[in-house]
Amino acid sequence: MTTRALDKKRLYNDGCAAAHAMDLVGERWALLVIRELMLGPKRFNDIRRNLHGLSANILTQRLEELERHEIVVRRTLPPPASVQVYDLTPWGRELEPVFQALGRWAVRSPFKPDGPMSVNSTLMSFATMFDPSKAKGLSARVSMEIDGEPCHLIVKDQAVTAERGELTPADLCIRASAGDLLSLFYDGADPAEWLERPGVSASGNLDLLARLPPAFPVPAPFCG
Repeated sequence: MTTRALDKKRLYNDGCAAAHAMDLVGERWALLVIRELMLGPKRFNDIRRNLHGLSANILTQRLEELERHEIVVRRTLPPPASVQVYDLTPWGRELEPVFQALGRWAVRSPFKPDGPMSVNSTLMSFATMFDPSKAKGLSARVSMEIDGEPCHLIVKDQAVTAERGELTPADLCIRASAGDLLSLFYDGADPAEWLERPGVSASGNLDLLARLPPAFPVPAPFCG
């Protein structure tokens, strides 16, 4: 790809690679569209559903731009689905550690962000916040239904995997909203009280509700 493939009106005209990255993914909503595709392909409406305030026209523009930049590809799933989806190219998927680095940096912001987190952003937060040194001797296979979507979390050998899709067998099964799950892992919610919340349920090894969160520590906010 050359700069001739880009809209020159939107370029920074700066030789720095970081500036070029902004040429590619710096438009508003672009990174969030990429985030929603990071764990697998999605249909247009599924992407938009998780990006509150994003119009169909703007989403179409961003997807077209990301396709031109060879970050996103459009394809049709094989039968019986046979639906059109958007997916990341291998190069686009290389942005995953960038999201993790941005997340670890931004979580220390003195300004608390407002708004809900999507299922994808919730799952990606686990890889972002995981601290292997806090997971010594911890092994867990967790099946989760987050806002009605099947997902899973695996902690083993001081490594973590968080993905969409069902998991069997599982040591622990959880059903909760993204907000409730995040409060358990990051806000210090008491597991017993957490289980009393409407819409929250868990079965299996309930001790893991207390053992898992310490492996995902949240750093203190920056104080200037």
